[in-house]
Amino acid sequence: FAIFLDTVHRGGKAFIVALGISLEGHKRNLGFWEGATENNEICKELLASLEKRGLPLSKRVVFVTDGGKGIIKALKAKYGKHLIHQRCTLHKDRNIQKHLPKKYRKPAHIRFTQAIALTQYKDAKEELLKFAEWLNEINASAANSLNEAIEEILTVHRLKVPPLLRKTLHSTNPIESMFSIVRDSEKNIKRYRNSKMAQRWLGSILLHSEKKFRKVKGFLQIDAVIEEIQRQQKELDEKTSAA
Repeated sequence: FAIFLDTVHRGGKAFIVALGISLEGHKRNLGFWEGATENNEICKELLASLEKRGLPLSKRVVFVTDGGKGIIKALKAKYGKHLIHQRCTLHKDRNIQKHLPKKYRKPAHIRFTQAIALTQYKDAKEELLKFAEWLNEINASAANSLNEAIEEILTVHRLKVPPLLRKTLHSTNPIESMFSIVRDSEKNIKRYRNSKMAQRWLGSILLHSEKKFRKVKGFLQIDAVIEEIQRQQKELDEKTSAA
């Protein structure tokens, strides 16, 4: 149903990791791919590896990322107009605040979170556009940072994801929580002998972390979201054919 993609750095290497949510709401580690840095080629290799090992990556899968350009580029190359991509709202909130003087950061955080908390896509987008106008008077770069990601920030709104399930999908928190287990488990490793050692450790810890996983809240609503995805994609195909 959904895949979280993010990068964890171990032993001087970057590992792009995929954490999935099944149609039944179970979280599962799907795999990882090693590179020197996070880039679109490494992400492409990871996606190809997942498919080669038997995971169907249909156009209805919801991808959640922190906004890394390499990962997004790879996803767009694979899915094009059918890409379902949710940008992490927490990362975007922090990114906007970094552009602002301290006195504006708290008001900006409040306005952003209030907009995201709105249930309807139309209402949330309207508030974010007003927020962008406010930001533009303070720092145009902050406004640009918001404007370039508005649609991706509101993917869960556009798909009419119910509030309980939305709490899981609106940010990369699920995979970042798992990374905290990785860092804690590997804290006593002082030196990685080679790439194979780093991969064995990471793979073992990712599998170990699954013991702490629970079904996502709102999993009973997954089927309804998939129906909405299929409806919207059919509508998009019909418009494209008509054009």
